[in-house]
Amino acid sequence: MRGARLPKVAWSRAAARLRTVRARRRAVQAVMAGCVLALLPSAWTHAAAADRLGTTAQAPVREVAVVFGAGLWNGRPTPYLANRLDAAAELYRAGKVKVVLVTGDNSRTEYDEPNAMRTYLTGHGVPADRIVSDFAGFDTWDSCVRAKKIFGVDRAVLISQGFHIRRAVALCETAGVDSYGIGVDDEHDSTWYYGGTREVFAAGKAALDAVFKPEPRFLGPKEQGVSQALAALAD
Repeated sequence: MRGARLPKVAWSRAAARLRTVRARRRAVQAVMAGCVLALLPSAWTHAAAADRLGTTAQAPVREVAVVFGAGLWNGRPTPYLANRLDAAAELYRAGKVKVVLVTGDNSRTEYDEPNAMRTYLTGHGVPADRIVSDFAGFDTWDSCVRAKKIFGVDRAVLISQGFHIRRAVALCETAGVDSYGIGVDDEHDSTWYYGGTREVFAAGKAALDAVFKPEPRFLGPKEQGVSQALAALAD
């Protein structure tokens, strides 16, 4: 009897090993497929911005520069935001842009990114009448849509950090703004690495925004700030 049972036991063990190997293979394949799917949005932002990135020296002449908010410290721009604003001021001094649209968060009375950005720019040589503020740029998609629909911006130089600029270009292109992106240099500190890691997840939201094109959190009526600033230059 024992001799008759051994083959069955061996077969059962072999079958169990085979099922384990197949299960592990399926698990690995599922993980790999998940990684590919997770990285597809980032691949899209890179492809969309591939030939639309450069430095301030390489930037084309455009009427408008758009600077995205990047936080405040004690009411003043963070170093990351200050670097973005420095790039905008450099473009203005070089005659490459005529108007700077600053877009950021002003959802709370005590937190006003656009006015802090305006103050910084005027302190660095950009006239106040060349600066237009978007107080409802709560995220990148909102800023891009509002630049197009509310402020009438059709073409612009976008300014942000290197880890964010591809997503900004991809979303503004989707929103109808012909865009050229400048990713400013920064020290690769913990904030920089956090920003780069966050972009992997933010790219997923960006892809959904591009597909479904949701309305911004606040749209509101059209504003003439950009067109009036440009018209004043022509007078």
